[in-house]
Amino acid sequence: MADNLSAEQKSQVGLIAAAISKGWGWLLALGIISIILGVIGLGMTVTLTIVSVIFFGVLLLVGGVLQLFDAFKHSGWKSTFWHVLIALLYVVGGIILVGDPVGGSVALTLVVAAMLVGSGVFRAVMAFQSRSVPGWGWLLFGALLSVLLGLMVLSSWPVSGLWVIGLIVAIELIINGWSCVLMALVGRRAVKAIGSGTAPA
Repeated sequence: MADNLSAEQKSQVGLIAAAISKGWGWLLALGIISIILGVIGLGMTVTLTIVSVIFFGVLLLVGGVLQLFDAFKHSGWKSTFWHVLIALLYVVGGIILVGDPVGGSVALTLVVAAMLVGSGVFRAVMAFQSRSVPGWGWLLFGALLSVLLGLMVLSSWPVSGLWVIGLIVAIELIINGWSCVLMALVGRRAVKAIGSGTAPA
């Protein structure tokens, strides 16, 4: 398969492999830790949901406060009022999420479910419009899966608000962990190839 790559592509692959090879050990450790945290998170989705919502609330608070400072720093700007209003919305949203993480998680879950259904419907329309393109069935399959997931979350809402966000975070940690592990293994192979004087595959 490597023989089918152009000289430029081979050069880029070599640069990426060389970059990963320098820190493949740290990348492997990060991947393993991420997988472990994700697996633990699967067993405590409610706690992970609440922690995630509080963290998100803190980010909104910090972002809102910084934006307020920035707005008053540029007081001569025409849109200062709207800048301050957006910052205050961030601050209020952050306070609500930190003060009531359970209620916040229920509300956020409703938004996530609606986004899943909406994006699924839009992708289904795109799929039917692209019926002449090979592989349009996979686009339709992904769209229907998105709608199904959204409807499943909605069917058990508001109870689903206690675990959906935590489940998403846990799955993301596991996927990210496996990605890091696989990249680290590629880097390790590159180190061995360089040590033996052969080009990495």
